[in-house]
Amino acid sequence: MSLGAHLIELRKRLVIAAAALVVGMIIAFIVTGPIIDLLSIPIRAIAAEEGREYTGLNFTTVTSGFDLRMRIAFAIGLLISAPAWLWQLWAFIMPGLTKKETQYTWGFLGSAIPLFFGGCTVAFFVLPHVIEIMASFVPTGMAQFYDYSGYYDFVFKFLLVVGIAFVLPVFLVALNVAGVISGREILKGWRVAILICTIFAAITTPPADVFSMLLLMASMIVLYFAATLISMLFDRRKRKRDEAAGVGTAAA
Repeated sequence: MSLGAHLIELRKRLVIAAAALVVGMIIAFIVTGPIIDLLSIPIRAIAAEEGREYTGLNFTTVTSGFDLRMRIAFAIGLLISAPAWLWQLWAFIMPGLTKKETQYTWGFLGSAIPLFFGGCTVAFFVLPHVIEIMASFVPTGMAQFYDYSGYYDFVFKFLLVVGIAFVLPVFLVALNVAGVISGREILKGWRVAILICTIFAAITTPPADVFSMLLLMASMIVLYFAATLISMLFDRRKRKRDEAAGVGTAAA
């Protein structure tokens, strides 16, 4: 295909992906109310513990409510429409890949997507503890009011960061498959990996919430060693394949 044909194909794929995103946002906008209620559970729990009435998030401008719903609709719509826009992206780049590269790409996507959502799930269960612990530092006799924008940004970034952290082992395996690093070299860095996982968990979660920190740290360490094991299995298979090829060449 010529450059112009590629650009036309790219435009077509982008239009379809954008249309899928808009449809996803429309569907997500309808259910933003229950989602806001779900995200507000930690604040409700804090209000109940303090024995005061739950007043909800603070909306300080005329368009604040609409802005929050649109932001949630975009995030959820992006997830709902993911099969459509991922397929359009894949359909655009797939003709330029070899059969082996295509297989590896499917394998990485099949691993990364569940791990990302698994990380978001872990973060969602850890999130109430994080918010409650942070609220405990508010001085006695004072009240903490949650601005909708700051609260949503905190929740969204927390879910996103933990989700991405769970995908990092997939990149280790990808580097191994590309021949950049071996499984044994990954294993040699286990002390550094555990230290990084511990520091990341300590920074992400409040210092006083030991349970959440240990849960996040343990999950990341398990994924690291799983990636190490998979890389070592790949190395073993590659070594056997190379030995077999060497034997065949010698026999010839």
